[in-house]
Amino acid sequence: MSNPSEELLDVVDANDQVIRVAPRGEVYRDRLTHRCVMILVRDAEGRIFTHRRSADKLFAPGAYDVFVGGVVGTGESYAEAAVREAEEELGVRGISTEPLFRFLFEEPGYSWFCDVHQARWTGPVEPQAAEIDWHDWLTEAEVAERLSAGRWQFVPDGREAYRRYLLRRR
Repeated sequence: MSNPSEELLDVVDANDQVIRVAPRGEVYRDRLTHRCVMILVRDAEGRIFTHRRSADKLFAPGAYDVFVGGVVGTGESYAEAAVREAEEELGVRGISTEPLFRFLFEEPGYSWFCDVHQARWTGPVEPQAAEIDWHDWLTEAEVAERLSAGRWQFVPDGREAYRRYLLRRR
């Protein structure tokens, strides 16, 4: 699709049930609750794929994130979207994802369900230039240092998803 604002998304209620379909531009403009996927990708050494979002992104441009992902298209399952988004953003084929948990992310003016997955990828990556300005594989300690020191501005939903991810592992 040449114009992302025309992509159709499922608008959902507080129980994550579809109530209608709307173009992405309308969903973002009217701050409608929709669905997204977030995938934490580790390499063979257990490092986390970390990246800085493109300055052209509608939400959190130029912010850092430890998840790849994006919106779930209308009629698409969370699992299908997780594979599609991971493959698109990493520039790979054949990735498998494992669902971990789902939560409703809300902050003033924003509301979406985040379906969090994890994946392991041991081959090369060719991140999508339109989505990612910079990337590296960081250890958990390096991610923790950047989060706590405030050195980097992190995507709000990614920060919250990572906090929940770490709590669930305990």
